[in-house]
Order: sequence, then structure tokens, then C-alpha cells
Amino acid sequence: MATPLSADRLLAALRAEGVRIEEHRSWRTHSRNHVGSWGPVHGVMIHHTVTSGTDASVDLCYRGHSTLPGPLCHGVIAKDGTVHLVGHGRANHAGSGDRDVLAAVRAERPLPPDNQADTDGNRHFYGFEAINLGNGRDPWPAAQVEAIVRASAALCRAHGWGKQGTTSVIGHSEWQPGKIDPRGPGISMADVRRRVAERLAHPPSWSPGGSDPTPPSEEDDVPRLLALGLTRPLTIEAPHVWVSLPFDTDWADPLGEHPDGAQSFAAAGTNYTGALYLRLSGLEPGREIQVRVVEAEGEDLKKLPPIEGVGTAGGTFPAVPLTGRVTAGRKAKVMLAHFNSGPLVIERAELKLHVWKD
Repeated sequence: MATPLSADRLLAALRAEGVRIEEHRSWRTHSRNHVGSWGPVHGVMIHHTVTSGTDASVDLCYRGHSTLPGPLCHGVIAKDGTVHLVGHGRANHAGSGDRDVLAAVRAERPLPPDNQADTDGNRHFYGFEAINLGNGRDPWPAAQVEAIVRASAALCRAHGWGKQGTTSVIGHSEWQPGKIDPRGPGISMADVRRRVAERLAHPPSWSPGGSDPTPPSEEDDVPRLLALGLTRPLTIEAPHVWVSLPFDTDWADPLGEHPDGAQSFAAAGTNYTGALYLRLSGLEPGREIQVRVVEAEGEDLKKLPPIEGVGTAGGTFPAVPLTGRVTAGRKAKVMLAHFNSGPLVIERAELKLHVWKD
């Protein structure tokens, strides 16, 4: 039995295999675990999206749709070989499949025909959706197939799969009757399994012929964009009272440190630089607001110096610069107070920072 990798171990395994990674929104905490368990895991399943365009495909796999909520996989593999992580935990990708196929995957023996759908696959498989129309004509670029091989090999290596064979990596068409994915010129599950086995016979840094079509991913010390939003109006009635901004939207959360709806935007050891953009109404001309970063460790607060803005006629739109590094053991959040004679309404707030770890 194999316990699913933690988000950190999954990321490390993919990077060690030379996979180029993009982390999409709150992928680390995005799952369907509330409807059923994830694990034990026994293999990797490959799909095609039946879509085109990277951004739209990644967003669809993160969100899902009205009849199938997201995440629809754990990673979306783009045409250029980038793996966009969209979920960690149970995901709606495998559906019900053949228990005999699952038994063969667990034993790493040749796959039988998939002629029944009596077993929950979402519980037992990692899933990767590769961007392809699935019409039998849309080609599979070499970089994309190489990323499929490397991502699959990374998980096999991490779990110790592949000692007896490589049927730990299967296509959706080999699991559930009626499915055809992955399909098209340039992709073959038999070839993928052969190449995974070849990778597993070498160290993870190995590259065929000494070339590497998939460059290493960015490490944590490379700044990446954090983009959070408060999209619903927030009214602050009393003056001189510090209020935490509860960001309700995360457009980009590369370090996975902002669970949906949380007040904190970064954890210990995170460097950040950027600005908070505000749209305010009700702030009288000449009256002030103050914004500061506060680092919390339980009930203990470390308050950074405030930055002041002044109301103007016809609405106020301040941009507040924020730069710092979160102290060990603490989490950082943004707080605001006003010095108005009446209530202040924050119509919208956008926090846009570059963040990185040491």
C-alpha cells in the first residue's frame, strides 16, 4: 500500500526528474477529499483534455464544470512540456474502472482488457491531463510527451514502483470502458511505459543522449507573482480600529501559503515585495487611512510600521508599497484602519507581490 506523497514531496519528486513546474492558485489544498478518501495510490493515469489553449485548459482542470467539480486531475501538461499543478488529493479524473486492471497495476503485470466499471479510480491514481483535442489529428509535441514520461517516472521512483514492470502508468482508455485517451499522433502508452522504464534504470538527472528537452523548474528562491483579491465590498464602521483584510480570491498563489478565504498571505521565511491596490469610497478628502503588515504567532502580533494614504474627492485609489520578510514562526497579514468621521467602504483590494523563499 502506498500513501500519497505530500504536496512538498510531490513537488520535489517532479523537480528532481527535471519537470518544469507551474503552481496554479491553491493547488496544495484543492481536492475532493470531502467526498471520499485519496489513497492508497497504486499508479499514474494519463488523459487528454479535449481542449486547446494552456490558460483555459488549466483553469478548467482547476475549477471543473457544473456536472464535474474540480480538480479534474493533479497536473495539466501543456504542449511545451510545462506541468501546471492544479490539485493535491482526490481529483475527478479516473472515475469508475476495472478492478482487474487495478489488480494488474498493483502487481505490475500486463494489463487485462478493461471490460467493467466497478472500482473507484479517483482514490487510487495520480492523474495528469495533457492538453490535446483528442480528435486523432492534434499532434503531441516531443516536449509534451517527454514531460508525461518524466512526471510518471518521478512518481514511480518516489513510490518504488517499476521494479517488476511499468504498468504502474496507464492511460484512461486502459482503465474505463469506452474511453479513448490519450490519443493522437505522437503518443502511445506502450512507448510511454518503455521510456519510463528506461528513466527508472538511471538516476533522475539522466537525459537520453545527454540533452534535456525539459529544462529544470524554478526553485523557491526565484521571485514569483502572488496575486490575491478582496472582491466583495467590506465596510469598516468605526475609526481607529485595525481590521484584517480577508482576501477571498487567489489568482496566483505560487508558494501555497494562502488557503481560500484566509487572512494571512505568507508564512515564515517568505520574502515579498510589491503593493496593495485599493479602491475606497466614503473616505473624506484629507482624511487618512493607514495600512500595515502584521505578523502573527498565535495571539502574539508583531506590527510593522504603518503606511498612510489620504482621501481625495470623487473616490480614493491608493497603491501601498509593501516589502519585507516574514519572521520565523509567524504568518503575515495586511491590516487597515481609517480616521474618517463616518464608515469607510473598501470596494476592492488587490495584493500583488513577488514572493520567494531563501
